[in-house]
Amino acid sequence: MATIGYARVSTSDQNPEAQAARLHGHGCLRVFIDHGVTGRLASRPQWDACRAFLRDGDVLVVTKLDRIGRSVGNLVGVAGDLDRRGVDLIVLDQAINTGTPAGRMLFHVLAAIAEHDLIPERTRDGLAAARGRHGGRLPPHRRGRRDLPRQVVPGAAAWWSRDLTRPWQMQVKAHGL
Repeated sequence: MATIGYARVSTSDQNPEAQAARLHGHGCLRVFIDHGVTGRLASRPQWDACRAFLRDGDVLVVTKLDRIGRSVGNLVGVAGDLDRRGVDLIVLDQAINTGTPAGRMLFHVLAAIAEHDLIPERTRDGLAAARGRHGGRLPPHRRGRRDLPRQVVPGAAAWWSRDLTRPWQMQVKAHGL
């Protein structure tokens, strides 16, 4: 029976050493680390190696539920696969141990809660990664002008230049204004 750890960080600028230190402190003989790999992917290099390494009677230790899966369905699938292979799962932050009946029940309850708790955390991570970039709809002066009304001002007729993407080339001839 071996205690194996798995750690993952989503972006290359994050440091997985804190997770690895906690896993070693919990007695993990070997720790697999995916660095800069998103959790949305079902296949991750070190996660696949970790799962291939695990044997009947082993214990897999992770720091948080979201390290091994991103949705309730995925987490339950992983837990089912580990259970079929005779591998127990310990999640340090949520104090889950699937080696006990109470731990298995707690796992399923917290997996459902974790999915909802992680949405704001992922949103903050995404916003932090996007700092300095602008998203959303382009301002009117930068998008195509085909949507401008033909009648700019009541009582004024507009003749458009050939290039409708450049509003400053628009000419307005006022009739009686």
